[in-house]
Amino acid sequence: MKNYNPNLLSTTQPPIMELASLVKETKLPPNFPLIDVSQAAPSSPPPMEMRQHLSQLILNDTSVHLYGEVLGLPELRLEFSDHLNKFYKSNKLSSANIGITAGCNQAFAAAITSVAQADDQIILPSPWYFNHKMWLDMLGIRTIVLNTGTTLIPDANEASKLITNKTKAIVLVNPNNPTGIEYPPETISQFYDLCVRSNIQLIIDETYKDFNISENPPHDIFLKPNWSNNFMLLYSFSKVFRLTGHRVGAVVTSTKRMQEIEKFLDTSTICANQIGQHAALFGLKKLSYWVQEQRLDLLKRRKSLERGFEDLKSDGWVLRGLGAYFAYLEYPFTISSRELSKRLLEERGVLTVPGALFSNKTEAAANRFLRVAFANISLDDIQILFQRLKSFKL
Repeated sequence: MKNYNPNLLSTTQPPIMELASLVKETKLPPNFPLIDVSQAAPSSPPPMEMRQHLSQLILNDTSVHLYGEVLGLPELRLEFSDHLNKFYKSNKLSSANIGITAGCNQAFAAAITSVAQADDQIILPSPWYFNHKMWLDMLGIRTIVLNTGTTLIPDANEASKLITNKTKAIVLVNPNNPTGIEYPPETISQFYDLCVRSNIQLIIDETYKDFNISENPPHDIFLKPNWSNNFMLLYSFSKVFRLTGHRVGAVVTSTKRMQEIEKFLDTSTICANQIGQHAALFGLKKLSYWVQEQRLDLLKRRKSLERGFEDLKSDGWVLRGLGAYFAYLEYPFTISSRELSKRLLEERGVLTVPGALFSNKTEAAANRFLRVAFANISLDDIQILFQRLKSFKL
């Protein structure tokens, strides 16, 4: 098409928009009210005490309506560096290592823009978070696929075989979206060591870190004396504090790279949402007890899902991944994941995300999976979900 950016034309349409259109176009079956397990974002607002705090800021603090510093509210950057030092049992992070972004998607965009340009290569394990792949495609950066096999856990030795002189970074999501899997700490260490040896960046999106099953730090990278030379962490306040509409995330990196990232942020959003930043600051200072309650509640749902899945095993279903927000189900049918997702909605009122949206079309394995996001449905709905999946037949 003339006068269009070919990179943008070749980028897939937003998958969640595709699913939203599917829901609008589908007449739900009688007696099967919708069970939506497609959305990874919280469906309820922040706790009342945060909303009351924000209402007072909006009324009485004029600064929240104005531009702020490009790299974010200084108090938030300091508080988040303290949070990370405590979480990782480190003392090596300072506010200068923190940049506040308009959500974690912008943190990813900033990180990638700081390391790569068109025709460079980034290694993504498959299945991947679709917005990561979309951003690489828009920039004309080549995605090098790292297959994860039946374990869905990437292997650093396999990744080493894919590195060329054009490779700029390896991207991991931990806990993983879409599979829910928490990578073993030794896996993270192996990837970090590989990136140090190869002098490339390891970028880890830790959006869901606050809902880990394990209470131990997911890795020890922040204990390394020179961690910032080859490592970037991405984070979202949106999930943990239910601030998705306020768009507030973070990128953690070296002070030198942060100077380059500041250029990107200044020319895109100028600054992250000011109200969202104050909300994140309030959450870090006042809501640690509430975050722990949310984590424990999610772990209950996870256990319920694990128990409910038992009835599907005899039909050939396999639970390949289960974690903080997601379950990744391998199904026994011979149809594509897109077709199965469509039929489950039409015939059982269940909205899932097809595995095809997390992989290349050429990957056969993508068409054997469905992602189930269980964080927004009740314990009763989890049981109903499995009853409906059990009753589905081709």
